[in-house]
Amino acid sequence: MPELLWLPKLYAILDVGCLAPPLRTTATIVSYASDLAAGEVTLLQYRNKVGTTCEILEHARAIRQALGSGVTLILNDRADICIAAGYNGVHVGQQDLSPEGARSVIGDNHILGVSTHNPEQLREADAGPADYVAFGPVFATSSKRDHDPVVGIEGVRAARATSSKPLVAIGGITRANAKSVIDAGADSVAVISDLLSSPTTAAEEFLRLLV
Repeated sequence: MPELLWLPKLYAILDVGCLAPPLRTTATIVSYASDLAAGEVTLLQYRNKVGTTCEILEHARAIRQALGSGVTLILNDRADICIAAGYNGVHVGQQDLSPEGARSVIGDNHILGVSTHNPEQLREADAGPADYVAFGPVFATSSKRDHDPVVGIEGVRAARATSSKPLVAIGGITRANAKSVIDAGADSVAVISDLLSSPTTAAEEFLRLLV
C-alpha cells in the first residue's frame, strides 16, 4: 500500500447503470471511457451493478486495453475482476467485501478505496487498510436511488478534520459546485452524472475549474 496516495482533483466514474440499456454495450462503454481520457481524465472508476460477471469482466478488459497505462483504473466492488482485468485498484462500499477482505485479494501493490457516509464509518475506514476514503453524498444525487443522508459542505469539512487519508467527496457534484467541495478540504471530487453529456468537454471544464 502506498504511504500516501496522490489523487487527481477529478475522480471520474463510469457507472453503467446510468446508461440507457441499449447503450450498455462494450463498444459504447469503451467509447465513453476513451472520451473521458481525451478530456484528460487520469483516474477512472468502472462501476457496474447491473451486469453479469462475464459482462463486467469483458467491459473492464476492453477499457483497460483501450486506455492503456495512461489512466489509473479502479474497479468498483469486484476485487477478483480488478485482478483479472489488470486494474490498478478496487473500490468497495459498506455493503460490499470488507476493506480487509479486499486487501487480501488485491495485495499491497493495488489501490484500495472505501465509501463512507457518516463519521463512524469514516473513522473506521481511516483506521483500516484503505489508501483513500470516499465520503458523501455531499449533495442530493440521482445516481443512487436509495442514497444515505446528504452531508453537505460542512460534512466535507468535518470529514477532512477526521481523516488523515486522501479524501474523495461524492454525491451530486457538478461543475457548478465542485470548487466549493475542493475548497472545503476534499482532495478529489467523484463525478458521474455531470460527465455523461459530452464527456470530453465536461471533463476538460471540470479540470479547468479545479486548477
